Amino acid sequence: MAQSVIDVAAIIDSRRLGLFVWKVVLFSFLLTLVDGFDFGVVSYAAPAIIKAWGVNDMAALGAVFSAGIGATFFGAPVFGWIGDRYGRKRAILWSCLIMAIFSLAVMWATNLGELAILRFLTGLGVGGLLPNVIALTAEFAPKRYRATLVTVMSTGLTLGAALPAFVARWIMPLYGWPALFLAGVLVTLVATVLAWIGLPESIKYLVLRGDRRQTVERFLRRLEPGIGDLTAAEFTLSHEKKLGKFSLAQLFGDGLGPVTPLIWLLAICNSATFYFVMQWLPTVMDAAGIKNSQFTLTYFTVGGTLGGLAIARLLDRFGFAPFSGLFLLAIPFTCLIGYAAKVSEPVLMAVIFFSGFCLLGLQFGIMTASGLIYPTAIRSNGVGWTVAIGKVGAVAGPIVAGYLIAMHLPIEQLYLLLAAPLLIAMLAAFVVARLYFARYQSHDLNARDLAVSQGRD
Repeated sequence: MAQSVIDVAAIIDSRRLGLFVWKVVLFSFLLTLVDGFDFGVVSYAAPAIIKAWGVNDMAALGAVFSAGIGATFFGAPVFGWIGDRYGRKRAILWSCLIMAIFSLAVMWATNLGELAILRFLTGLGVGGLLPNVIALTAEFAPKRYRATLVTVMSTGLTLGAALPAFVARWIMPLYGWPALFLAGVLVTLVATVLAWIGLPESIKYLVLRGDRRQTVERFLRRLEPGIGDLTAAEFTLSHEKKLGKFSLAQLFGDGLGPVTPLIWLLAICNSATFYFVMQWLPTVMDAAGIKNSQFTLTYFTVGGTLGGLAIARLLDRFGFAPFSGLFLLAIPFTCLIGYAAKVSEPVLMAVIFFSGFCLLGLQFGIMTASGLIYPTAIRSNGVGWTVAIGKVGAVAGPIVAGYLIAMHLPIEQLYLLLAAPLLIAMLAAFVVARLYFARYQSHDLNARDLAVSQGRD
């Protein structure tokens, strides 16, 4: 019997969005929802912790915020490597278990030092989850919808980060701040069990590794019901190359030499601004006398969710091109937060909403881009390193904010300082869009795939 060659990538790209693909997106969305909850929970617990422990050192509290963020600098590349080496699903499950174990331990913390250590350990799992969920979703999504589906799935992060506000309002007056972390643990464990039962491994990963042939056949029949007999078939990925043992230099190959460091710069600048605003927003607004300060972060994250959805289709059509425009819009909305707080609460909430729309939309865009431009063999590593490098800014942002707040800097001046990283990012976004187009003659984030398959890289 003659052996047929089946291009798995071509089958995925040619299919409509069927139930199987939507199942992957739904499971991935639930996982990012948990990721967002576990990451954002400390911001909502912070005012109660300040009162319960009599905290006066805001810089020390900033270190607690940064501990969880800083852990992702290690968690993202480590679990990115695990995902590329041992599978996306296995890395996802391990990340969730780490999150659950150390979030549970937070309930018995008695001081800021213990809390910082436990938030760091939790952050290893939080950082490790996203690279693999992005890679898994991207590898099941048809090319024409890939950026859209990855971005839609990633909006679970912002919705998850907003959920503690509602849980805290109900549970903390009755049981105190530790119960907020317990709620996160329970949600994480439920999501872990559901993912273990229902989340598939990446079919592209299995083909590239040559593993679990029966699983590949089963997935192909679900993607292409009329595919026929696969007994003697050889499975390939037309635009992929086996790269061997991972090295950091691979992230700069296939024409991405100047693109990768610019993506990292975008991640640093946007993360510094985003986490500066997000981690301190409820605390700063509470100190400024805003009555509904606990919901300022909700407006920020809901705006970001809509921003992510708005940018989704733009990424599929125009790639990096929309980034510079969104950074330009982020400057006035973010820098005017302090002034808006002096005007009225409705004006403040509107400005915060649109700041979130821009900053979180850009977070989604940067992570999505890093999940598409790298090949399957190093995709989790590519996202992991982008997340990790971005945490340089993410750690610096809350720490700098803590020191500025401790200096009693006026709230108007506090947010004006954010113009600097946003201006740098706007210029970098313009350059990366031009360089990418010049290299591949297309804004399509999948343009590297076509170049490789045609032998142009």
